[in-house]
Amino acid sequence: MAEKKPHIDWKIKVHDIIYEAETPAGKLFDIVLLIAILASILLVMLESVESLDNQYHAFFDISEWVITIMFSIEYILRIISVKKPLKYITSFYGVIDLLSTIPKYLSLIFVGTHALVAFRAIRLLRVFRILKLVRFLSASNHLATALKASRAKILVFVLTMLITTIILGTVMYLVEGKENGFDNIPKSVYWCIVTLTTVGFGDITPQTPLGQVIASFVMIMGYGIIAVPTGIVTAEYAKQDSKMNDSDDKHKHSVSPIPPHPSEIDTNSLSCHNCMQESHKDGAKFCFNCGHDLNT
Repeated sequence: MAEKKPHIDWKIKVHDIIYEAETPAGKLFDIVLLIAILASILLVMLESVESLDNQYHAFFDISEWVITIMFSIEYILRIISVKKPLKYITSFYGVIDLLSTIPKYLSLIFVGTHALVAFRAIRLLRVFRILKLVRFLSASNHLATALKASRAKILVFVLTMLITTIILGTVMYLVEGKENGFDNIPKSVYWCIVTLTTVGFGDITPQTPLGQVIASFVMIMGYGIIAVPTGIVTAEYAKQDSKMNDSDDKHKHSVSPIPPHPSEIDTNSLSCHNCMQESHKDGAKFCFNCGHDLNT
């Protein structure tokens, strides 16, 4: 048993550096990781500029390989430093970490696939851990609930707008005709969608007085419809917020208050060695998810 202890201590130390953001080493690792991700994305963007690629292609290629190898080593260390590797591999961050590592290797077989390293931008979500913003994720869950609750109303609104654009597009095809750029009904519907959404590319414009009147009506209506889905979601969000406040009031007056979820209290980024659950309460000794001792 004594011979295995150094091996176990080594894995725990690696886990603390990679998964924890409370220790100096963990903070330094996360900051270096974010810098490497940003540098990698910047390299891909610069490489897409032909004049820069012709001049600095070798530098870009070597730099990308260096960062890719760094990410590969990090990915392997993340796997071997947890007790349940498969859980990390199949987790959201595990999949993203893999997708951000393999594109450069695939470029050896398939030309052009190295541009897929832009997936590494998704890894910037780890900034929530580093900056202790996990507690604010509950607000995003609140918004997601409001969007889900209002999806039926939004769907009806979208279908109404779709029918409206088809009708107005058909009318513009009849009014303007091919001589003014409205060659067919699909193209006229395209013009109506572009105008209704206030984008206005200007590639097709009505020339007749009646067509211009209809176009003016479509543009004015476009400004009005922007507020409709916003109002739907806002009303639903307010309703969800009201329910949450009512629930909090009930908890305050209850004899046995229900303890708050870890996402609603002051948390740190301590990660469980066993199940990788994060957002534990400050000073917690055991994982609230699996009960594992956080100090071992």
